[in-house]
Amino acid sequence: MQYLSTRGRAPVLGFEDAMLAGLARDGGLYLPESWPQISADEIVGFVGMPYAQVAIRVMRDFVGADIGEAEFAGIVEEAYGTFDVAEVAPLVQIAPQSWICELFHGPTLAFKDIAMQLLARLMDRALTRRGKRATVVGATSGDTGGAAVEAFAGTEAIDIFILHPNGRVSDVQRRQMTGAAESNVHNIAVEGTFDDCQALVKALFNDHALRDSLALAGVNSINWARIMAQTVYYFTSAAALGAPAREVGFAVPTGNFGDIFAGYAASRMGLPISRLVIATNENDILARTLASGRYQPKSVVATTSPSMDIQVSSNFERLLFEVSGRSGERVRSMMRELGESGAIELNPTEIQSIRAAFAAHRIDQDEAAETIRQLCQEQDYIADPHTAVGVTAAAREELDPGSAMVALGTAHPAKFPDAVKRACGKTPIIPDRLEKKLHAEERYDVLGNDFAILAEYLTERSSALAEPQL
Repeated sequence: MQYLSTRGRAPVLGFEDAMLAGLARDGGLYLPESWPQISADEIVGFVGMPYAQVAIRVMRDFVGADIGEAEFAGIVEEAYGTFDVAEVAPLVQIAPQSWICELFHGPTLAFKDIAMQLLARLMDRALTRRGKRATVVGATSGDTGGAAVEAFAGTEAIDIFILHPNGRVSDVQRRQMTGAAESNVHNIAVEGTFDDCQALVKALFNDHALRDSLALAGVNSINWARIMAQTVYYFTSAAALGAPAREVGFAVPTGNFGDIFAGYAASRMGLPISRLVIATNENDILARTLASGRYQPKSVVATTSPSMDIQVSSNFERLLFEVSGRSGERVRSMMRELGESGAIELNPTEIQSIRAAFAAHRIDQDEAAETIRQLCQEQDYIADPHTAVGVTAAAREELDPGSAMVALGTAHPAKFPDAVKRACGKTPIIPDRLEKKLHAEERYDVLGNDFAILAEYLTERSSALAEPQL
């Protein structure tokens, strides 16, 4: 399997090289040159199969010959052996046609663990085999950072630097990152928003001299391996609910568009998804785009679902590549337009293609809180604010008789105890693995929103050799 940049001017790479690169050298994002296909009979066969076995089948064509089958199977089994439940991504029914797919049973109680536990093992394996080191840099609006720190802490070949917006993540999310004692972990609180953090990370990768000297590698959802891993739970959920004979849709709490793009990828691989519902909070750029055909970021609004407080959805570029007929030239034009005018005007074919596959709903904080209250009172189920956004959006979709709708449960409610208690009067029980993190000594530095300061910080602390590593 070969990987292409959405902007069409970067070298075509194999799986491992695309994974280690993260962002393409032309500023684009990598996608497979073609979509592997999984047959209807195979999807039916996923019912009752262990999650890791489904994951091996779904992902193996993306990996190709870069990793031997037995070795890849061992890595996948080890990654998902870190989860608290055997199902990894269990389904919980909340209404006659509605389910929540719980994606928060991993080490940091967030859906990011499902990809990050695998990515860390794949990257460390590739670097160790090559005798190289890398500097992993990532931006987080909350959960990515904790998942990345947990997965990469103590790895032999990698130093990890995670940027989060100072004061704009929950206390629990911050402590999951900053409580790590391993010397290869560096946490940075940036004076700004998540979009500022994300822009700094992209700027690092676009400075090719610095990128090469530090051997930069990315773990945000710009990294294709993250999207690849997230396609799996779409297959396991749909199969468990009767697909492909039964129509199944998914409502996805959405910020950076990675998780829902994984659902789009699953559909391109042959999974018959009836609808992909973009569930946004007040940072509703994607809902506005579907309504107007105009992609125009605004100022970020702080909400009770901070992991979704994003206005520049990086993975949307992958969808733009797809609906433009995989035209790198068109994507480059759109990115220039965004940089020059602050907006992208989609043409009729592009917006119609997006609307054919996606719906979108804006859910404000009061609506999410009401859903938390209703689930608690009526179902004795406690949901976090992000999951509540997804459940609320799912409820706005009209379902055909016999069909099913799955809202992705992206975080454990114990990560947002204050918001949950305000909504339903109950304080979520804190799992033991989280309790330990909350009492660890914090380690992080506060930096201004300044590229030069950040570059100097990394240069002083990275142990990667000052020569091209990857």
